[in-house]
Amino acid sequence: MTLTETAIQQVIRKLLRGQDYRIEIVNIINAAFLEYAIAFFKRVVDAKLRNESVTTDWYKAEFLDPRLPSDELIIHSGLNKKTVSNMFSTAKREVVLTATSDHYDRLYETINSLVETDGEVELTLTIKFRGVAVELNVNESLVVINTLAVKRAELRGGAWSTTGKQVEKILMRTLCALYRVPSEHYRLTGVTSERREVDFFLIGLNQHRYQCEVKLMGKGNPESADSTFARESDVFVADTLSDLNKTQLDQRSIKWVELRSDVGYRKFAHILSELGVPHTPFNGDLEAVLPAIFEQVFAQPGH
Repeated sequence: MTLTETAIQQVIRKLLRGQDYRIEIVNIINAAFLEYAIAFFKRVVDAKLRNESVTTDWYKAEFLDPRLPSDELIIHSGLNKKTVSNMFSTAKREVVLTATSDHYDRLYETINSLVETDGEVELTLTIKFRGVAVELNVNESLVVINTLAVKRAELRGGAWSTTGKQVEKILMRTLCALYRVPSEHYRLTGVTSERREVDFFLIGLNQHRYQCEVKLMGKGNPESADSTFARESDVFVADTLSDLNKTQLDQRSIKWVELRSDVGYRKFAHILSELGVPHTPFNGDLEAVLPAIFEQVFAQPGH
């Protein structure tokens, strides 16, 4: 899932205000899921109508058609791509075709067994589109519901993973722009002498490069701070940090910024001073300057 520039800006605004940004991601997930659900229901109506006289499984005939893209087949069968890759160590086309067909057959058998065992279960899903309605029995309804549940989980995982990748570097560029750090005194990415990739580098007047790690972590994610220790970063910027995280960072002389704290992003200026990175103090209205900063940041190549 790719975040729009507007979504990224909203997330960064929340972070700099010291607010929880997660509602922005939840809204994105909701919008993407509802859009998918409506489109999927339309396909179900069309497929059901076309296969009214089909005595075999119309869902399998339509939604596990071998001509469909692999990503669609995986979701329609009730799997996700990562599961297929983990199970078979690959997600090649021929593997997907076999895995999705087999898994769907097992799923359908499970649903049939459940319905037969609990005969009191009655469920009819009626979908109406442009005046035409189709009804799905309990078996068909459960297959459709399962597909939507899998898609929701896929969107959720993709959105949270994407957020970090797409927001973290732009957050650092925004902070540098806010304090007018000259472009020659930071780098978007790079590698250490051990060939490890680093999120961001700050460069002091002495041309020393300081490794920066950025994690939009919560207090329940101590492993995110652990990655900083493993990389031997000089600066750690996070959404929230536990007291233990802060103590560990201090013990290792790693400078840190907790955006959700009282000082929040303003601590970044103190770190710039301590590292000898040229900058200009900022004490103005954050909301007033952010639009121009975002315009500048998103105009730069590789944002």
